Amino acid sequence: MTNLDDVTISKAQYAVSRRGFLIGASTFGAGLSIGFLPGLASGASEKAAMDEVNAWVQIATDDTVTVRIVRSEMGQGTLTGLAQLVAEELQCDWDKVTWEFPTPGESLARERVWGSFSTGGSRGLRSSQQYVREGGAAARMMLVQAAANKWGVPAVECRGDNSVITHGKSGRTTTYGNVAMAASELSIPENIELKDPADWTIAGKPLKRLDTTEKLTGKLVYGADVKLPGMLLASIKDCPVMGGKLVSFDDSAVMKMKGVRAVVKVETAVGTNGVAVVADTWWQANSALNKLPIKWDFGPNGNFNDRELTELLESGLDAEEAFKGNWEGDVKVAFSEADKMVEGVYKCPSQNHAPMEPMNTTALYTSDKCEIWCPTQNGEAALAATSEASGVAIEQCEVYKTILGGGFGRRGAPDFIHQAVEIAKSFPGTPVKLQWTREEDQRHGFYHPTTMAKMRGSLDSQGNLTGLHMRISGQSIIAGLMPSRLVDGMDFATFQGVVKGGINPGMDDHQIAYEFPNLTVDHARRNPPIRPGFWRGVNVNQNAVYLECFMDEMAAAAGRDPLEFRLAHLKNSPKSAAVLKAVAQKSGWGSGDGKSRGLALFHAFGSYVAACADVTVDGSGDLSINRIVAATDCGTAVNPQQIEAQIEGSFVYGLSAALYGEITYENGQVQQDNFHTYPSMRIKDMPEVHSIVMPSGGFYGGVGEPTISVAAPAVLNAIFAATGTRIRTLPLKDQKLRA
Repeated sequence: MTNLDDVTISKAQYAVSRRGFLIGASTFGAGLSIGFLPGLASGASEKAAMDEVNAWVQIATDDTVTVRIVRSEMGQGTLTGLAQLVAEELQCDWDKVTWEFPTPGESLARERVWGSFSTGGSRGLRSSQQYVREGGAAARMMLVQAAANKWGVPAVECRGDNSVITHGKSGRTTTYGNVAMAASELSIPENIELKDPADWTIAGKPLKRLDTTEKLTGKLVYGADVKLPGMLLASIKDCPVMGGKLVSFDDSAVMKMKGVRAVVKVETAVGTNGVAVVADTWWQANSALNKLPIKWDFGPNGNFNDRELTELLESGLDAEEAFKGNWEGDVKVAFSEADKMVEGVYKCPSQNHAPMEPMNTTALYTSDKCEIWCPTQNGEAALAATSEASGVAIEQCEVYKTILGGGFGRRGAPDFIHQAVEIAKSFPGTPVKLQWTREEDQRHGFYHPTTMAKMRGSLDSQGNLTGLHMRISGQSIIAGLMPSRLVDGMDFATFQGVVKGGINPGMDDHQIAYEFPNLTVDHARRNPPIRPGFWRGVNVNQNAVYLECFMDEMAAAAGRDPLEFRLAHLKNSPKSAAVLKAVAQKSGWGSGDGKSRGLALFHAFGSYVAACADVTVDGSGDLSINRIVAATDCGTAVNPQQIEAQIEGSFVYGLSAALYGEITYENGQVQQDNFHTYPSMRIKDMPEVHSIVMPSGGFYGGVGEPTISVAAPAVLNAIFAATGTRIRTLPLKDQKLRA
């Protein structure tokens, strides 16, 4: 499929067929933003009328600059970072910059002028930076040209800076707002030069976020906040077992309850199968739903449980058939000649995304038009889902994106959108908001894939690692969600962080940092009846646990310092070595102060990251994580403050998963139904996180996900340093930390 993340403004238009758009956008994990209906606008809508200089920049007569952002904002700061890049090249007054979200319907009508709307994989900024910078630079050139035309002078004699255009020879000046209309009538320049990041004055600086004030005042609209005139509310229950179906329900009693308008059977093209109650208020809808007698057919997975899951994963650890994702030399020969062998079996569980805001969508359906208001990471997929579920031509559909109350990959899926549209079809002309409960959100996620890994390594008589075999057994996200993207049956995404570059173009962001003389990494696919998804960090999280904990095991078996042992295998990875040395130095590694520390490093989402954890395990086996030192080389730092915030936030997420995150099954059903059974880190337990941002330049790496990968292995390795006990199964909550 064509990668539209790489298009540039200088090309201006991108043709796409209706069928091509539907196929590309409907794939799970593919791209949105908010047209303005009353009550759903950003601050930009309250300004003076705007003149669109180009697709990325609108300027009002009062010099207010509105940057049009197509990536989703879910707290990660992409909105501000992209605006900084546009403003930098535009050379406008940052104090007068605001933002808005174009809609995917508008983009489709304009032949996809904005390219991909997808926001995931830590690509919101790095996949957009080139063309949004070109958009800003093109707008500045057009504004300068418009002023030059007005004065009758060559454009080369004029320059734009801080929203003011100056003619050097005459000293005449005008503002961007005064010439915006004239600029909008000019052609987009063919040749656009971008500023050297060394010369940045807006980008590269720790500027305050554009959306902070609106968050504090409650002005930002989340999906759960949407209110439309005459709106009805819906609550839903889907079959609690994957592959099961609704048999029947008896609505005779609940239809007599106050406010109840309808009980609707909900079957969708994406596999949901349940029943919803629609009422005047959500409380009325949910109360009626909880009293509704429902009969389910749980189907073939009605007896599925954790024991069966473990047995399935174990069956792949020594299986003959496996997909080989990375190899070097001959591991079998290395093992046969080894002076010492080391082996360990690790396991990582299913995990839910658990965003603070449960899934929701507001839909307004008529026979010839369908609109939705939705917190989505994937605007184009949301548009395609709206068309598919409604049966209305995609050109007559629209998606108005709200701010997301957390996403973490979950809001790239279209299931809740299909549900909302199906329900709204029962009420033509009336908006209906579907709001999931927390319990529904827990039991019907797209879960982080569960895997096990059998690690085997060989050492020679001098303690050198001579061979390593990493056997992964478990789920394939791609096989579960989009099997057409498998490569000869192989899911390359399974090998994130443990594969060589050039094997698959999609994996160059996740290359293994180490060099080993003999290496095999393979995958025995074992897919249980659990719906997999792109959980924040995806497969680098468990792969980092497997590789980094085993590197510690190999170092211990060799009698070598874990830092020295790692560096010995990083001679061809200077950027990984640099972040590792940085955290070791800052944390006091090797100081002899008696503290228990653990290291981890990884190359993920284009960035080089490392962490050092300092922990204490008391005599009762209770764990305290005292401090995390984390280093990130993301190449180019667009907003250092946001990078630090992302690093700190990623450890909240990563440590929550390591300590508590686990989805378990009994009789085919998820056993965790809310935060009391699926907890997150609390402030009292959260360690200090010291962030080291060390951009080396020359590339754009991600920052929202990479450091999640090193959270768990750094802590696990520190626990070993404190206790001598190896913990190979997550989460830690029920683990005995002292032998």
